[in-house]
Amino acid sequence: MNIKRISTTVIGIPLVGLILAFGNKYVIDIAISIIAFMSIYEFYKSFKGKHKPVEWVGYISALLIAFTHLIDPKMGIHIIAITIPLIIFLLFLKVILSNMKTTVVDVAITIFGICYIVVFLWFLPIIRQMENGGLLLGTVFIIAWGTDIVAYIVGKTLGKHKFTQISPNKTIEGCIGGIIGAVIGMLIYTYICNNFFQIDWNYGVIILLSIILSIVGQIGDLAESCIKRYTGVKDSGNLLPGHGGMLDRIDSIIFIAPFAYIFFTYIL
Repeated sequence: MNIKRISTTVIGIPLVGLILAFGNKYVIDIAISIIAFMSIYEFYKSFKGKHKPVEWVGYISALLIAFTHLIDPKMGIHIIAITIPLIIFLLFLKVILSNMKTTVVDVAITIFGICYIVVFLWFLPIIRQMENGGLLLGTVFIIAWGTDIVAYIVGKTLGKHKFTQISPNKTIEGCIGGIIGAVIGMLIYTYICNNFFQIDWNYGVIILLSIILSIVGQIGDLAESCIKRYTGVKDSGNLLPGHGGMLDRIDSIIFIAPFAYIFFTYIL
């Protein structure tokens, strides 16, 4: 069992918890912007040698998250909807002006990185702007890490049936354990929120939320594995002991964030 992986997670959870509990919207926006910048850097770096994504466009997009607090909460999704067509226009303008030295594939990877990492992560500060946003944001991390920790432990100790060749270490037992870990973590979190923060979350709805987002998070983990398989990269980086790079650590959070926003907006 990878002790470094577990210790990094155990340290990471309280650290992020402190940021969520005591950080204001400026701190959170800047923190998520830095995470997005580091992640998209690792993403583009993994394609070096095969393609040449237009990196500076992705980096500027990531840094813009730091200014989310200046946007009207109701306009967040509209800003994203306006930004993507503008970015596509600028990238194809570069293809034309470079006489296709920048290729269509380079543009596709650039746009995909922005959508996959920057846009998805942008939902975190948008969630933070919602009513009880700090507590809602906490659910994303509770589900992601509850899934990750328990899936890893159950997979290592009880896992016998392989889940997919995309990620050979993943087992069916680990995936199920991850869902259970998310549910248990969220039930504890809901009890705390309901009793100490005067929130009135329905436990049945929370269980449904936990199951759905845990599955989404595990698909997000596999999505990054698909990217690493294609690029031939083992880890996106070496920033975090036992986890690889930043992108390795937040791959599930990336996928959970937009789906959590949908759930919080229309169901919870």
